Amino acid sequence: MKTKVLGSQAACGTSSGNGSNFGSATVVRLYNSGTTARLVSVEDSGNTLIGTFTLAGGRTEFVEKNASDEIFAANAEVLGVGVAITT
Repeated sequence: MKTKVLGSQAACGTSSGNGSNFGSATVVRLYNSGTTARLVSVEDSGNTLIGTFTLAGGRTEFVEKNASDEIFAANAEVLGVGVAITT
């Protein structure tokens, strides 16, 4: 798997309505730079929650979403960047 970076990494917002769509990317690479597990939430553009998951400290996850969906986390230690996945 190869990752094509589509923007600059930034801290996730920390509340509903304060998330990012990461440049309308449909795949976002998330990295928890801390040691504490953090809750990550995905919501649609109307701030309706789609789902949540826990990202362990020091771990990376790729989240597929709609272009207008936004991601926020329980702490700004969670960093994200829009990416494209290639083979």
